[in-house]
Amino acid sequence: MDHHGSATLDTAQDAPAPHPWEASYPPHVSWRQQAQPGTVPDLLDRAAAQWGDRPAIEYRDRQIGFRKLADLVDHLAAGFIAAGYGPGSTIALFLPNTPWHSVCFFAALKAGARLVHLSPLDAPREIMFKLADSGARLVITTNLGGLAAGAAKLAAAGAIDRLLVGEDAHWGSMTGDPVEYSDKVTKLDAMFADHLPAAWPGLRAEDLALLQYTGGTTGMPKGAMLTHANLVAATYSYLGWRDEDEASAGATRVIGVLPMFHVYALGVVLLLNIADGNEILLRPRFDVATTLQDIGVKRATSLPAVPTMLIALLSDPAVAHTDFSSLTMVGSGGAPLPTDVAGRIERLVGREIRTGWGMTETAAIGTRVPPGVPVTPGMIGVPLPNVEMRIVSLSDPHRVLAPGEVGEIAIRGPNVTSGYWNQPELSAKSFADGFFLTGDIGSMDERGLFTLVDRKKRMIISGGFNVYPAMIENSIYEHPAVEEVIVIGVPDSYRGEAAKAFVKQRAGTEALTLEALRAFLADRVGRHEMPTSLEIRESLPRSPVGKLLATQLADEERAKLAAAG
Repeated sequence: MDHHGSATLDTAQDAPAPHPWEASYPPHVSWRQQAQPGTVPDLLDRAAAQWGDRPAIEYRDRQIGFRKLADLVDHLAAGFIAAGYGPGSTIALFLPNTPWHSVCFFAALKAGARLVHLSPLDAPREIMFKLADSGARLVITTNLGGLAAGAAKLAAAGAIDRLLVGEDAHWGSMTGDPVEYSDKVTKLDAMFADHLPAAWPGLRAEDLALLQYTGGTTGMPKGAMLTHANLVAATYSYLGWRDEDEASAGATRVIGVLPMFHVYALGVVLLLNIADGNEILLRPRFDVATTLQDIGVKRATSLPAVPTMLIALLSDPAVAHTDFSSLTMVGSGGAPLPTDVAGRIERLVGREIRTGWGMTETAAIGTRVPPGVPVTPGMIGVPLPNVEMRIVSLSDPHRVLAPGEVGEIAIRGPNVTSGYWNQPELSAKSFADGFFLTGDIGSMDERGLFTLVDRKKRMIISGGFNVYPAMIENSIYEHPAVEEVIVIGVPDSYRGEAAKAFVKQRAGTEALTLEALRAFLADRVGRHEMPTSLEIRESLPRSPVGKLLATQLADEERAKLAAAG
């Protein structure tokens, strides 16, 4: 398959200059940056050589140094090779946030295998599809939360040849589930080799490292192919923009609560902070109390988050008694951050929140908002170093639109996937003139600042007008009774489609009615954008990384219509 989107950094350096967004860059940041050599395992090897015994991971109050982490990775990689899981193999990780993920991730890649992430929240049918599509016959899991028992069923059904279980007791816990071991289900500890190979497999930057599946909410997911070069380029592109008030390399303690099986956390928590020599406070799952302790007591300096996490923090009374002064960075990604939520977080922590945009297909990076730029609803900022973006026509992706016009966001750069595994036709359709077509609708202003309007698939056509649910959601978030909201399109006999709002209310607020909501929105949205129905729910559906799932609600509405005949 042609690597449509994997432009090298040298190509980026030869691009016409200047791009409009370069004028919005801070003076110390350059868009054109030199290529960083090597593969993903090289990131860890360089960090181990530079940072030695300084802590890379803290888990349950135990620290794992960079040198120790690299040593574990080397001996597990040697075991993979000896067992026949080297170049050409596919290994699936079925792991929550545990040190086993970091060790297995780097070890499998160092052995020359390619990886697949399975989400602990995946439905069994989805897991079976990912295994069959990727060709993974080895799964690695842990004995937490019933994962090992669920994965053992895969071996019993013949979906995989072998299951390795990393026991949680290895990291000082006594709470792991009991495991029934067999010839197909064995301990991961036994895979570690005593001796290292005379030479490691000759990895190339262009080798496929990761099949990261995406888009599983409607139909079967598709595997974005991310090479070593994609992941390394994304890491250094992100590192290429360090704010002047940001902690220097090796001085950050980052809260690692976002799930590492998701590309956002994999990129901006694991790979970024390993490369930068920082300590990751690794947590199996998000809860407000632990996060506040990590900030107030353990003095974390960095909190990468998703909007739902930030909303949960704001809703907890304990924030009033927490000292946030250690934080030098609070970031939000994975989904658009409502401007009202951003403002409340900034007032709470006393600094600008860092927001941006990225996708699975772009190895999680794409844009960020420059410091000091007033954030308007939907703003995602400027392309990061070595990344190019433009707006193209929704009807003709070869036609580039002028500043201010709304169309599809297209992106190219060394971080961008070459396409989807086993789907050459979809891969070809996903690119135009070397740019990946993101499916996101937005615009770019004269300064090169991009604004995200909505997903192309979410767009509502109401009475002939394009209506963008995300813009309506931003306005609804301004209502003091609203904690979370999702807007979708539903059939309307007059307009064809109309907006319906699903709202989770703040605790202790008066019940919200459709009439009250429409009155509140009267001067905030157009008549064609006004919701025609409202449903109050105790909770809204979300993905494993915390992104609110409009698609699930849309599926529910379609099912109700079908049942009604």
